[in-house]
Amino acid sequence: MAKARSTGRGGTANGRRAAAVNAAGGPYETLDVGVRNAVAIVVLNRPAVHNAFNETLIAELTAALRALDGDPAVRAVVLAGAGESFCAGADLNWMKKMAGFSRAQNLADAHALAAMLATLDTLSKPTIARVHGAIFGGGAGLVACCDIAIGTQDAVFAFSEARLGLIPATISPYVIEAIGVRAARRYFLTAERFSAAEAYRLGLLHDLALPEELDARVNELLGTLLAAGPRAQAECKLLLRAIANRPVDARLIADTARRIARVRSSPEGREGIAAFLAKRKAAWVPRGE
Repeated sequence: MAKARSTGRGGTANGRRAAAVNAAGGPYETLDVGVRNAVAIVVLNRPAVHNAFNETLIAELTAALRALDGDPAVRAVVLAGAGESFCAGADLNWMKKMAGFSRAQNLADAHALAAMLATLDTLSKPTIARVHGAIFGGGAGLVACCDIAIGTQDAVFAFSEARLGLIPATISPYVIEAIGVRAARRYFLTAERFSAAEAYRLGLLHDLALPEELDARVNELLGTLLAAGPRAQAECKLLLRAIANRPVDARLIADTARRIARVRSSPEGREGIAAFLAKRKAAWVPRGE
């Protein structure tokens, strides 16, 4: 199984380090990125401010995710936070600076944040949020953008924007999809904190773990993900975006038929069926699984 080996509460050990460079070829300032056993580990690395967003983190995370999505050696991506928290939302110094921006500058900055969230949400590869500590504002948006979210039982959440006279605008499509409009009404308006158990009940988290068992649970899921076909997983993500919230009509039915016919006759589809009938592992399954 692909091991995301723990380095303590806030992160994981990394194998191949070539991924940990930015677009200019130098090291990231706000991230720790590495690839181990076909799994990319992306650690938000601003522990002194609980991994809060600033313009640098937003730009680097967007670039890192795009690079990993185009890397054929990467099968899955784990998003984690260094230190005591996963992500406490926006950096206060960054917010203070934004308050002095012009309308055009504010709009450009907001577009960059929205693009980061959309990049994570539409990544073609499976994503897991490894969640602990404080998860506020945009940090909760990152959780909602991931395909799977596993959190510690002592994690604390909030959509805290209204307390600051702001709104959770860029994260709202992903959060509302995760928890529903009814729950979003309460937690967006009150900006109150809520527990990991409540996040699980709402659907923001898929599973809860004791802090010392979090990495083991993430690794268990990674082993399951790596046993599935990578092209099929990418197609599943496209299917979800294409089918969700559409009425079941003749066009939708025809669309689903075209999709399965195309995938069934693809090289990966043929290999998967052949492996099943021959009672062997498919070619994409890592050796040792």
